[in-house]
Amino acid sequence: MPAVKSSQTISDALHTATMLLSRSSPSARLDAELLLEYVTGLSRTSFRTTPERELPVAAGWSFQQLVKRRSQGEPVAYIRQQQAFWSLLLEVSPAVLIPRPETELVVERALTHINKEDPVRVADLGTGSGAIALAIATDRPQATVTAIDASKDALELASRNIGRLQLTNVALLHGSWFAPVAGQRFHLLASNPPYIAQDDPDLAPEVRRFEPGMALISGRNGLEALDAIVRDAPAHLENDGWLVLEHGWKQAEEVRQRLVRQGFVHVRSHADLAGHERVTEGQWRGAGRPATSED
Repeated sequence: MPAVKSSQTISDALHTATMLLSRSSPSARLDAELLLEYVTGLSRTSFRTTPERELPVAAGWSFQQLVKRRSQGEPVAYIRQQQAFWSLLLEVSPAVLIPRPETELVVERALTHINKEDPVRVADLGTGSGAIALAIATDRPQATVTAIDASKDALELASRNIGRLQLTNVALLHGSWFAPVAGQRFHLLASNPPYIAQDDPDLAPEVRRFEPGMALISGRNGLEALDAIVRDAPAHLENDGWLVLEHGWKQAEEVRQRLVRQGFVHVRSHADLAGHERVTEGQWRGAGRPATSED
């Protein structure tokens, strides 16, 4: 980008940044607006209503540096250190996966199984930034939510999100999957575990480069984490409790089969806004009951 002049306007800055980012990003204009919003504290709406407003030199220089980082593939969410999810604005960092819109379907399905007034126990396995746990805790304040992660860095970040949102019904535990809650049972288990195969050619290079591998990759077939959760979930579910899982868009049938074999009932998958089956759920009614699948 050319050197910033004192007379550079918001319109000029956005135009130059968009042209540069269009070489590497399919959402170049949006990226530019989000980064300029972060630098200036102004709203994206104001960029459209007052495009000839002058950009201070210091802000223009900072904007250039952020645009350069984005042009090298770094996600906007990591640059801004925040990501909108559900009704929340969450702090994020390279220690955690960036919460994505399709994961909101996990929250949506979980909430359908939790009555607003019931003081039920919920666990979020592999919580990362805390996205699923905090969304559920916000919308179901009577629920007690346990958020588990194997990464201490992720839990530190999730703790900051809990504090900023002033939530008192969320507890954080360190460990792998069910290890920290041995002997405990929950009304609902939710998870967005790693589900990408080690050599998946569809994994975008920038995702592989910047986002934490332990939150993305799950063995050679992408199903190792899902298998572990489905295998051990019955020992941690109350009778009539629910398991809600996010998975890859090609994995729904395999996940349904695993749930049915494990003894879950009312097994069904749900499509995201793109029409891909991304979330599968099942209900646990205890051993000895017939398994059914409702696809």
